[in-house]
Amino acid sequence: MVNVDNLGVLFLSELVGTAMLVLLGCGVVANVALAKTKGFNGGFLMVTIGWGLAVFAGVIVAYASGAHINPAVTLGLVANGATEFGNAALGLTVPVDPVSVSAYIGAQFIGAIIGAVIVWLAYKQHFDQEPQAASKLGVFSTGPGIRNYAWNLVTEIIGTFVLVFVVIGFGGGRQGDGGLAALGALPVALLVIGIGVSLGGPTGYAINPARDLGPRIAHAILPIHGKGGSDWSYSWVPVVGPVIGGLLAGWLAIPLLPIIT
Repeated sequence: MVNVDNLGVLFLSELVGTAMLVLLGCGVVANVALAKTKGFNGGFLMVTIGWGLAVFAGVIVAYASGAHINPAVTLGLVANGATEFGNAALGLTVPVDPVSVSAYIGAQFIGAIIGAVIVWLAYKQHFDQEPQAASKLGVFSTGPGIRNYAWNLVTEIIGTFVLVFVVIGFGGGRQGDGGLAALGALPVALLVIGIGVSLGGPTGYAINPARDLGPRIAHAILPIHGKGGSDWSYSWVPVVGPVIGGLLAGWLAIPLLPIIT
C-alpha cells in the first residue's frame, strides 16, 4: 500500500528537480540561441556543458526522491526490477506500482512545463527581439539536424540507453536506491555531458521525454511573440525513443551487469 505522505513528498521532489533541470538546461539554450544575449552564438559545447550542470542541479534538488527527473529513468528502473522508489536513507520510499510510477512521471512533466515557463520569463525581452521562430522553438525542444524519423528515433534510443544503463551499472535499480542520485550529482552531470558531445549531434539528445514534451507544451501555450509552430510532427520521437532506450537498458542490464549484494 502506498504511503500517501511519502508519495506527496516524492512527487514534490521530482517536480522541483525536473523544473530546475529544465530551467537551467533550456536556459543555456536560450542564452546561446536568442538575439542580444550575453551568450549568443556560444556554441554546442556551451549547451552540452550547461545541460550537464542542469542535471547536476536537478539531482541535488531531487535527492529525496532518488532524482529520476526523467520518465525514461523511472521506466528503466521498473524494467530492471526495482521494488521501491524514493530514498531509503531518509525513510522516504514507496512501493513500485502503477500509482507511484504515474506520480513520478506526472511530477516530471509538470515540473518540466514550469521550468520552461520560468525560462521564458527570464528571457522575455530576448524572445520578443529574436526574429527566427526556429530559434525560439529550439529553446524549448529538440529537433534533428537531418530529419529522418526512423534514424532520429535510433539516436534517441541509443543515447537514453547509455544514460540508464550506466546509472544502473553504477548501483541504481536492483543494486541500491534507484535513480540518478544513485550515481551521484557530479558523475551523472559528466555522463550527460559525455552523451551530449558523443551522441548529441543528430537530434540534440533529448534523452528525456519530460524534458522535451513539457517545454514543447509550454511553447505552444505561452504568448511568445512570433513563435511559429511547435513542430508536433517530430514531437513523438524524443518521447518514444527515450522510453524504448530506458526500457532496453533496464532489461539488458539484468543479464549484462553483475548484481552487487
